[in-house]
Amino acid sequence: MNSSKRLDSQNEALSKNLITFTLGFIINCVNVAFVYIYFKNQVFHRNPRYVLYIHLVINDMIMLTVSVALQIFTYTVPLRFAPCCIMLLILVTTNKNSPLNLAGMAVERYIAVCRPLHHVQMCTVQRAYALIALIWGVSLIPGLTDIIIALATRSVSMDSRPVVCYPSFVYNTPHHRAQREVAQVSEIGNVIYITGFSLRQILMFSFVFLTLIITYLKVLRIARTVSGSYQASARNAHNTILLHGVQLFICMLSFLSPFINIALVTMWPNQRTTILFVIFLFTNVLPRLLSPLIYGVRDKTFNSHIRRHFCCQCCNTGENKVVEPRRRSKQVLR
Repeated sequence: MNSSKRLDSQNEALSKNLITFTLGFIINCVNVAFVYIYFKNQVFHRNPRYVLYIHLVINDMIMLTVSVALQIFTYTVPLRFAPCCIMLLILVTTNKNSPLNLAGMAVERYIAVCRPLHHVQMCTVQRAYALIALIWGVSLIPGLTDIIIALATRSVSMDSRPVVCYPSFVYNTPHHRAQREVAQVSEIGNVIYITGFSLRQILMFSFVFLTLIITYLKVLRIARTVSGSYQASARNAHNTILLHGVQLFICMLSFLSPFINIALVTMWPNQRTTILFVIFLFTNVLPRLLSPLIYGVRDKTFNSHIRRHFCCQCCNTGENKVVEPRRRSKQVLR
């Protein structure tokens, strides 16, 4: 069921775009601070754990930027087929990168705790970069396949028309529709559409979920059998993997959001656009803040470098403000 009637007033549309842009800008500023600390200190470049972590942060920044831009374009600039496909390719690829990156980080923690003697040989920086390249390759293939199929089945005249930039509208061939197993209803802007889970999405999340469960249980078993400082390290590792699971659940919320929309809109039909906007914020925008909060703030090494850098900057700024008036007073006395 489609409705092209715009239900948001101009002020409401402006307010929603302003809120989304402001939140996205603030979250990206926080993420940029962590990226800056990473590239500023060479100690992080030699640890595959931090390489995977900063890739997750940069991936979230790209996803958030494209997601916010796509929402703003929906209200302001009608997109053509080509730029829409590029934005969807980036958005879908980065969305798939997050759970796969979480699985890689969980395996790295499992090896560090359960196979400590092999950790140095197995978990190297070069292999971390190779894993990142593999993640991007695996995530890019489905999106590129969808674009190739759509290009092969669309007429040339359709490419110049504005499109509703969402996969269920852009990729609407029989092949694409056959991939959708579960019907969903959602909305972009003020247009309601029907889409669905694909088999590859279900397989990907099942793989990541099983990886997190297995690594968490094995690390938990090790944490209960050892003692001393190694036990503290093991407990910290299984807590980190548990947080991976929380973040994976939040990643899944972006796919489950249509069902949430249906339930809430059914109960409060007069608040449909507000509900859809709030769900978008909580499932697509705000979760991008979790990576720096979960890993950067909890990690002692990262936390110490952040405090050292920004505290030193504040102290230097304060000292300069105090020294400058003293210099001026001395010059006056002279």
